[in-house]
Amino acid sequence: MAEVHIQSLNKKFDEVHAVRDVNLGIRDKEFVVLVGPSGCGKTTTLRMVAGLESITSGRILIDDKVINDLPPMDRDIAMVFQNYALYPHMSVYDNMAFGLKMRKFSRADIAKRVQDAAEILGIQQLLARKPRQLSGGQRQRVALGRAIVRHPQVFLFDEPLSNLDAKLRVQMRVELKKLHDRLGTTAIYVTHDQVEAMTLGDRVVVMKDGLVQQVGEPLELYNEPANLFVAGFLGSPAMNFATVRVGGSDGALWVENEGLRIKPPGKAADRLRRFVGEEVTLGIRPEDLHVASAADPVELGFDAAVEVVEKLGSEILLDVAVGPNTMVASVDPGIRVNIHDRLRLALNPERLHFFDTQSEAVI
Repeated sequence: MAEVHIQSLNKKFDEVHAVRDVNLGIRDKEFVVLVGPSGCGKTTTLRMVAGLESITSGRILIDDKVINDLPPMDRDIAMVFQNYALYPHMSVYDNMAFGLKMRKFSRADIAKRVQDAAEILGIQQLLARKPRQLSGGQRQRVALGRAIVRHPQVFLFDEPLSNLDAKLRVQMRVELKKLHDRLGTTAIYVTHDQVEAMTLGDRVVVMKDGLVQQVGEPLELYNEPANLFVAGFLGSPAMNFATVRVGGSDGALWVENEGLRIKPPGKAADRLRRFVGEEVTLGIRPEDLHVASAADPVELGFDAAVEVVEKLGSEILLDVAVGPNTMVASVDPGIRVNIHDRLRLALNPERLHFFDTQSEAVI
């Protein structure tokens, strides 16, 4: 059993407050992903868990044991780095065995652990090769194998797939998920790629400017973002945003700007009533827009001018101008549409998001 608890964790580099009061509980066997843009504090947090970075204040516990002052080798963790960090003069076998040799494991135990890890990763035939004879994907498997042979309580991953090409990244994501399911070890994974975060994580921690913005299961964060940043960061293509003014009269309520006027349905309207006369930010995901038909209510549609058409096969992405706003709509690939066409779009009323323009918190 290996639970990780991060309590009021802070890290300062001179005047830069890189990590701010991070509190996070990671359950046994859970795969947690820290995600955010460069400089958000995710890698610094991981390095503090690993013991590679000192802690300014706060505590890190593994199974109720405070590890703040323990050296990395005594924390019972294994880390997989972005750059693989393989010894070029050693064979794959020796690279995987090196850490065990330093810990004085017996030759038989080392051989068994290396063979077992190689079998899990499908690299048995590579054990005699040197790193220069391996592809990027094979080197990443060796780096994983070097971590697996340790039998650690916690795996730490620092953007391990960022040096791979797009197709291999997808393949390795699947393999990492299978590997975690097979090993059942607690894992903390850092990435700037929101697709990796959504596909790999049991839970996702979104960070910005050293602060945790929201923690939750991937679909929870996607469907119920806590603020404007989380809403815009998760999702590809990103959520559309538009500044709208809330209007109301005789019990009716609407939001509008130049080129856009819609009437939010019941629950959304109730949340907006205290903002009548003020501006808020409307958010709508591209897949929640579609080409309007006669069945769509007039109050949930608007006119748009097509500026870019991206035909992706499974969908068509339309970049459209709606008054002063630019939006992206994901529409059926069977739709025939060209640049400069004018069309009417409708939105899914149950999938509207509204954010306070001042605090950026969800309304």
